Amino acid sequence: MDVAGVSFRRIGLPNLSLHVAEAGPEAGLPTILLHGFPEFWYGWRHQIGPLAAAGLRVVVPDQRGYGLSDKPRGIAAYHLDRLADDVVALADACGFPTVRLVGHDWGGLVAWWVASRHPERIDRLAILNAPHPGIVGAYMRHHPGQMLRSYYVGLFQLPGLPERLLTADRGRALRRALISTSRPGAFAAADLDRYVESWSQPGAMIAMVNWYRALVRLPRATPPRVRVPALVLWGRQDTALQAGLAEASLDLCDDGRIRWYDRATHWLAHEEPDAVNADLLEFLA
Repeated sequence: MDVAGVSFRRIGLPNLSLHVAEAGPEAGLPTILLHGFPEFWYGWRHQIGPLAAAGLRVVVPDQRGYGLSDKPRGIAAYHLDRLADDVVALADACGFPTVRLVGHDWGGLVAWWVASRHPERIDRLAILNAPHPGIVGAYMRHHPGQMLRSYYVGLFQLPGLPERLLTADRGRALRRALISTSRPGAFAAADLDRYVESWSQPGAMIAMVNWYRALVRLPRATPPRVRVPALVLWGRQDTALQAGLAEASLDLCDDGRIRWYDRATHWLAHEEPDAVNADLLEFLA
């Protein structure tokens, strides 16, 4: 895919292999970008070049179940612990003792979890519109409006039906969801074609939905605090996630701050790439 300066390879981890995009100097600061649902590495297309040009060594996987990466069967394979272990294993495979970790949406939940469970491996943590998994349950109990916004998570628990709905007519429902929840122009037709190609990989959609099925089985124990410096970038016009989730997530951080994007939606990296890139570079580099 035509993102300048990006190379691709498969990286074998102990239990699976991931398709990975890479850019930037070999000796640059190790930086891993984690996409969310329903994206793949291409969701970071506006960030890879600028971060690499600034001297970061950027590694962007298709997370397990997505794109061209392996797609293990079963819900247990997508437990948040397994997803976090993939990030640590990827860092090991790349020879990175520590990394700067950036995550959006589901990738943000994974990034929070890695920082909580493996703080010794994370130098800095940047999150785009994603709550810490440890606060979501309590927040929803006290904010019924968020429960209503998250109705689709309940729908995704049904066996078989979500996959059929989401893949029908070249992913029409997902394409419509991306367009309707973002600012005009955030997703061009050519971009959506690439997403359809990713969603159409054998086993991809059931794996993508299994992330949600595994999430509701997550134990509700209080997670370790986030001890590393954390920056949260949050689009206030997010239709799925209330802004209070960002503030509640900071309650688990020793050193965290929020940068609000008043006009941006959930898809701020697509809508305001220059501002997002500037904020990320100031924090990461």
